[in-house]
Amino acid sequence: MNTFLKANKSLLYTLIILIVIPIFGIKFFISLLGNIILLIILIPILLLLLAFIGINTYKSRINMCSNCGSINLGLNGNCMNCGEAFEDINKRNQINKNPSESTIEVKAEEIK
Repeated sequence: MNTFLKANKSLLYTLIILIVIPIFGIKFFISLLGNIILLIILIPILLLLLAFIGINTYKSRINMCSNCGSINLGLNGNCMNCGEAFEDINKRNQINKNPSESTIEVKAEEIK
């Protein structure tokens, strides 16, 4: 019997389909096929969404040292290059910043 099943796999699949279709109906296979196609479309979209969220999370952890200009991950509070604390750099920049230093004055000139 085992050799019969190995030799006639297509016959076995045909018999299964002929038995399953009358029990479940054609609508079952149409909805099954539609769900499979839907999964094929939605899984890549879900993976792209997860990758986008992961990249944005990674970007939010990146700190740039205003003292030396090196880029560090936000896993520790100190710059790996110069050793200055990121919180101190941010506080110093916010407290000592004068509005006149951050404003750029532009003079308009007429071109003839």
